[in-house]
Amino acid sequence: MPGRLLRHYTMPHPKLGWFFVCVASAAAFLIHPAFAARAARQASQNSQAADQTSGIRVGVNLVDLYVTVREKKGKHIVPNLTQDDFQISEDGKPQKIAFFASDARQPVTLAMLLDTSGSEQNTLGAEQDAAQSFFARVMRKGDLSMLMSFDSDADLLADFTDDQALLGRAIRRAQINAPASLGPLSTPSAGTVFYDAVYLACHDKLAGEAGRKAVIVLTDAQDEGSRLKLQDAVEAAQRTDAVVHILLIGSSGYVDEPVARKITDETGGRTIVVRSEKNLSQAFDEVSEELRYQYTLGYYSTNTAHDGTYRKVKVDMTRKDLEALTRRGYYAPAE
Repeated sequence: MPGRLLRHYTMPHPKLGWFFVCVASAAAFLIHPAFAARAARQASQNSQAADQTSGIRVGVNLVDLYVTVREKKGKHIVPNLTQDDFQISEDGKPQKIAFFASDARQPVTLAMLLDTSGSEQNTLGAEQDAAQSFFARVMRKGDLSMLMSFDSDADLLADFTDDQALLGRAIRRAQINAPASLGPLSTPSAGTVFYDAVYLACHDKLAGEAGRKAVIVLTDAQDEGSRLKLQDAVEAAQRTDAVVHILLIGSSGYVDEPVARKITDETGGRTIVVRSEKNLSQAFDEVSEELRYQYTLGYYSTNTAHDGTYRKVKVDMTRKDLEALTRRGYYAPAE
């Protein structure tokens, strides 16, 4: 139930030998009115996309892409573009755009993850302040957010809700649960399950949500003790169609930028290196801008095989002075 500290546990899994399960009220989650409304909107959206094509498509899934467009030089976000400004290819083959929307008011489901390991001991307070302000600025009617913390374990501090007061209280409950790191070569005894936390947020929580989905992680991206691998976390986000943004910050000043960029580049998000606590608000502003000025593109893949394979996707702009940021691929449905 929202507002109560919930801890996951492990159990057998056919592929990995275990998986995360959050102890929460499943019935309350499934009948949440906001969830039902969002699912209905997504079904309507998919139906409209089908109407724009040459008829009813049987056994073919619509591939959704959420795209941010920036200037190559100034890096400013570019609004007011049309469908003709975009080109999509899958595994090098051109695809026909079947659905296009540029409505900045589209609801979004957010999962925020706070690193509460020892390496964040001196920055957690500033992170909590900035996170609470972010929710107040970015959340609009129809949006849902959840909050997790992770150190030697992953904790669900608040399940999906539109109640900012509840989220604020959950943020304040986050606390450091590991000894401070002594540097990049040290190994805190309690560990930091960064990969596990991303997997849990995507696979066990966001997978049941419809529409736009984003994960925002405040961490130094150093993982110590996860049972899953980096690629497992990336794949979970890709299969959930979740965009991951990482704000890199740590008390020691050491951050694993290559790991962070691997996750964000593959899912269409951004890695922002936060040099100091003063830059946190600016970093959150950039993420907020990314979320609010996205284009939605959909296409029916010309590859109709349901083989479960990973397919590379590329979005190009007809204007050479612009660049598109979106996920790099998706997994096809399997029989």
